[in-house]
Amino acid sequence: MRTFEGKELLIATHNLGKLDEFKALLSPLGITCRSNRDFDLPEPVETEQTFVGNARIKARAAVEATGLPALADDSGIEIDGLDGAPGVHTADWAETPDGRDFVMAMTRAWTELESRNAPEPRTARFCATLVLLWPDGHEEVFEGHVSGHLVWPIRGTVGHGYDPMFQPDGFDLTFAEMPTEQKNAISHRSAALRKMAACFGAK
Repeated sequence: MRTFEGKELLIATHNLGKLDEFKALLSPLGITCRSNRDFDLPEPVETEQTFVGNARIKARAAVEATGLPALADDSGIEIDGLDGAPGVHTADWAETPDGRDFVMAMTRAWTELESRNAPEPRTARFCATLVLLWPDGHEEVFEGHVSGHLVWPIRGTVGHGYDPMFQPDGFDLTFAEMPTEQKNAISHRSAALRKMAACFGAK
């Protein structure tokens, strides 16, 4: 595993919620995070059917545009009662002409579960794949998961995406009801970052 020796890392995202999570998780490692917004980078088209494939697209686009090392994340929710959907299409389910509407996406997920008479508990998992890419083309890949089940009606206002309908195993709160620090400690992204920490000399 290659050691990351810089102090600045480009987080290849326009999603402010994800950026805030990365800042919170990487700041203890002494890393300053910048984002695609800082460089006015366009959002690359994600054409792969895997999390790692789409993360790699985003990382490569950011590195090629800036010459900086980049960290890209592709993540989503896999719902057992929907045969793993939406998966890599997690954000696509929220797309509207006016932007992303995750309440619409969560409603779609629950409605489809109801139409299939999916049994309770309606289990699901959040998945995150990180691709850390250097300008010379070297990359490291890290994956994290957190399992739980879906609740309805949705609960909580913290977080982003499908957080209000996801209750992780062992907890009575949804991700959107948890304080940010608590969610960050157990999230799929946190699990992937803990694996990646060795790149930064962390134990």
